[in-house]
Amino acid sequence: MATLLEGPPLATRIRVEVAEEVRELGGLGLVTLQVGEDPASTIYLRRKHEAAQGAGIQSEDRKLPSEISEDELLGVVAELNSDEAVDGILIQLPLPPHLDEARAIRAINPLKDVDGLHPFNAGLLYLGRPTLVPATPLGIMALLAEHRIPVEGADAVVIGRSDIVGKPIAHLLLQANATVTICHSRTVDLERRTLEADVLVVAVGSPEFVTADMVKQGSVVVDVGINRTEHGVVGDVASEAADVAAFMTPVPGGVGPMTIAMVLRNTVKAARYRRGLLAFPKG
Repeated sequence: MATLLEGPPLATRIRVEVAEEVRELGGLGLVTLQVGEDPASTIYLRRKHEAAQGAGIQSEDRKLPSEISEDELLGVVAELNSDEAVDGILIQLPLPPHLDEARAIRAINPLKDVDGLHPFNAGLLYLGRPTLVPATPLGIMALLAEHRIPVEGADAVVIGRSDIVGKPIAHLLLQANATVTICHSRTVDLERRTLEADVLVVAVGSPEFVTADMVKQGSVVVDVGINRTEHGVVGDVASEAADVAAFMTPVPGGVGPMTIAMVLRNTVKAARYRRGLLAFPKG
């Protein structure tokens, strides 16, 4: 039976560390922007703000009307960019179809991009010079390190190629000297590849997409999925995979708490960059 890579103990410790750093810095500010009303996003943002406030970060959740124009949204972002009390800006995705997500993300000051999605920050990650990196991949790497799971030399397979999980975790694993394969909806013979994985990261948003017979004996399985079904919340990996893997993240209680903790850590890092306490690359 797999050892569970539980997120809450490590996430709690990180939040305590963040609170101490916030006190040393004399306070931080985080603003999230939510366009329209999505119940799942609202719950997730509430948890982020509760965690931020618990760490002493002044946080604000700005709810914008779903019919907001692109120019109006960019105006709000510009206002936050120029506000010295704001260290971190996070735009909750997805945005309504009439808004250009890429343009909205590009409008954020890279120094305040706590989601790590701005092309400048994403490019630095690609170049092996990570600055602000998406929180979920950071949380995954922290969990692996916490449990002393060897990544160097491991065969790592990532299922999913999103900008917020799949691509950045692949780069972080590569920079940790794993041999990385990215799989996706067009991958041929997926099972053959997953059965070779010492470390398997699954982020596809499909309930129990990976079954136990697709998992290598003694491997490490990181399940990023949170899927609400009629049978309750399940991950992207069938729970029976825990009978095969050596380590596995539970759902819920695995990656989710780490994501929130890493948003807070990114906010502290962004504040240090802006205040000149860390050197931010110029290009």
